[in-house]
This record gives sequence, structure tokens and C-alpha cells, in this order.
Amino acid sequence: MIDVMGRRNLFFVISAIVILVGLVFLATRGLNLGVDFTGGSLIRVRFDHPVTAAKVRDALTAPELADMHLEKGIIQPIEGTNDVQIRAHVQGRPLSDPQLKRVVDALSARFGSASVIEAEMVEPVIGRELLSKAMMAVLLGWIGILIYVSVRFEYRFAVAGVAALIHDVLVILGMFAILGREINSPFIAAVLTIVGYSINDTIVVFDKIRENLKFRKRETYEELVNKSITQTLGRSLNTSLTTLLPVIALYLFGGATIKDFSLALIIGLISGTYSSIFIASPIWLIWKNWERDRLRKVAVAKAR
Repeated sequence: MIDVMGRRNLFFVISAIVILVGLVFLATRGLNLGVDFTGGSLIRVRFDHPVTAAKVRDALTAPELADMHLEKGIIQPIEGTNDVQIRAHVQGRPLSDPQLKRVVDALSARFGSASVIEAEMVEPVIGRELLSKAMMAVLLGWIGILIYVSVRFEYRFAVAGVAALIHDVLVILGMFAILGREINSPFIAAVLTIVGYSINDTIVVFDKIRENLKFRKRETYEELVNKSITQTLGRSLNTSLTTLLPVIALYLFGGATIKDFSLALIIGLISGTYSSIFIASPIWLIWKNWERDRLRKVAVAKAR
């Protein structure tokens, strides 16, 4: 039987260090918000023949445009036409007229002919509204999980599970701040995906703890939790690994447009598996031991 609970303080320290370093970077450097949140330019370009998003991205990352750093632009071919929609910004600002001309010239040089059909500025206020809605979605997800797990299990499990989810979100945000990776709409989708995945993994462990509680005799709570984790560890690791491998492949071979999305999933999967085993269960155990000790003190006080 693996003694996870005996080393719980070590796991708490590891998580605290990772989260603290991430918070320092968040406070000093901030997040690298993409065009979805900062605003930028929305450009529709028409070509004489169909072009792929990959070829357009190659043109935007050519040496003559390297100083504009357009590699993170969102490129979407419009089905049924030769048009391509490009969403991009330069250092958080919309493209100026000279910058737009440089982009069109580079595309024309690569594809023979390119003309701007439509160009408009995406207001930052829309990005702020999107960010607030994303935060609200995560918050509502936590509240829903808190209610469901409280009804399905008990409130101690629910609070411990949501604490582990907060841990995962802080780890993902911190790592993206450290790495300077861009925060965009797919990133929010990745965070919500991890919230659902992580709580599912946590509930597997909690379900085993609850099952073992029914047959508990002289086992301590520490022994019972260690036993439950040992019984579910293989399943948790196998599930995480089989999910992680295709996500890693997606990161390596999926193209620039989904690299940040798949990176967020990779970090979240690792953090979610870690928190399900080494964070959520110890929090429940500490709470349970505290209640046990409190009841003993009350009983002793009454006996006097």
C-alpha cells in the first residue's frame, strides 16, 4: 500500500511552490492576452484561387513580416469562396494602414494577387466582455460541481474537489504566465475541459474512499485513504496516460493554431491527475481528522 497521506505535506509544498511562482509571474508580467481579449484587426482577404490556412500562415511568418509577430494570428478560410479571414494584432493593437499594406504585399508576392475586401477593428471592450463571461463560466462550473458532489457524496468531498480544481486552474494560468503563451478563446475551452476531466478523476478516488468507509473497522482514516488511492491509482494513471498521449501528438503535429490549446490540456491533465490524488484526498483527510479531534475534545469536556 502506497503511503500518500504520510507525505501529504510534501505534496502541498510542491503545489504551493508551483502556484506561488506562477502568481509572481502573473503579478509582474501578466498574461499574454490574444486578439480575442485585447482587440485587434479583422481582415478579409480575397485571392484569385483557393489557399489554405497553413500557406497563409507561412506567408505571414515570412522574414519581411517577422517584426510584426503575426504567427499567433487566427486564420480561417471562408468556405465556398477564395476569401480568407485573418484576426491579428501587433503588440496588442490593431494593424495600422502601413502594416496592413505590408501584409497585403507579402500575400500578393506569395500568391500572385491579394486584395482586402473588408478590414475592421475588434474593440477591446468586446474582449473584456468575453473574458468576464469566461470567468463566470468557470465560476458557475465550480458552483455546479460543489452542489452535485455535496448531494452525491458529502460537502467535505465537494469542497476538497473544488479546491483541487482551483489548484489546477492556478497551475495552468501560472504556467502560461511563466511561458508567456497566448491566452485566447481555445484556452478558455481547454480550462473548462480540464475542470470536467479533473473532477471526474477526483470522484473516482472519492467513490472508493466512501465505499471503504462502509467496511471500515479499525483502520485509521490515513490508512483508509492510502488504501483507496492504491486501489484506484492504476486506473487514474492509465486513463490520464491514454488521454495525454494523443494530446501530446496534437501539440507536436496539430499546427500553430491549436498549440496553445493543446499545451493547456497537457498542463491541465498532469495537474488534474496530480491534484486528484495528492491534493483533494489529503484536504478531505485533514478536515475529517480535525472534526474527529474536535468531537473528542467536546466529549472530554462534557465528561469532566
